[in-house]
Amino acid sequence: MIRKIIRIDKEKCNGCGACADACHEGAIDIIDGKAELVREHFCDGLGDCLPECPTGAISFEEREAPEYDEEAVKEAQKKIFAKKQAISSHAGCPGSKIMQIQRRETPDPVKPSSTADSVSKLQNWPVQIKLAPVHAPYFNGAKLLIAADCTAYAYASFHQDFIRNKVTLIGCPKLDQVDYSEKLTEIIQNNNIQSVTIVRMEVPCCGGLEMAAKKALQNSGKFIPWQVVTISIDGKIMD
Repeated sequence: MIRKIIRIDKEKCNGCGACADACHEGAIDIIDGKAELVREHFCDGLGDCLPECPTGAISFEEREAPEYDEEAVKEAQKKIFAKKQAISSHAGCPGSKIMQIQRRETPDPVKPSSTADSVSKLQNWPVQIKLAPVHAPYFNGAKLLIAADCTAYAYASFHQDFIRNKVTLIGCPKLDQVDYSEKLTEIIQNNNIQSVTIVRMEVPCCGGLEMAAKKALQNSGKFIPWQVVTISIDGKIMD
């Protein structure tokens, strides 16, 4: 069929890979240092790659090409996502390795109670939303805590009152500048989450975290008990 499709000028291409990263369908690969449209049936002709090319090597053309295959694209995307999850679980940065931390909730009789109370209550790693896996054993039957990272510094008893007996995820929408709702939706959809507690600061930018968590709950299609707790800058729980 004759349709609109991208064209890559290899003379202009510098092999930076920006177009391949921008192509959500995975139609472009870098081969021998040059970008190449290797899966014509993955190219939807919308051109998300065009504005990302720093050398102007990409343009549109109308020519004979296979029909865009949306189902094949979706299947390929699933395989790529599963591969990335497997890699992040078993390799890469040691700080991203999934770990479940067993905590003994009864105080150690050898230690004074004040010392026992100060022991960390964290039960999972990693805790950053961006680094957290979608699937992990500790999510099964978990009470999920979604917290703005500043809250643990402002509220003195954060471990005891919030982290204890929960799986913790933290983030800052102002600093990360990402939409957490997509990742949180996947986590809630794909795991048996029992409840969600959202802890935020009183500052307006923390509203982004609250909105993302609420959107994830709504998009998950599940009916899960949830609550929002707001911490003041001077470290108090606000009504």
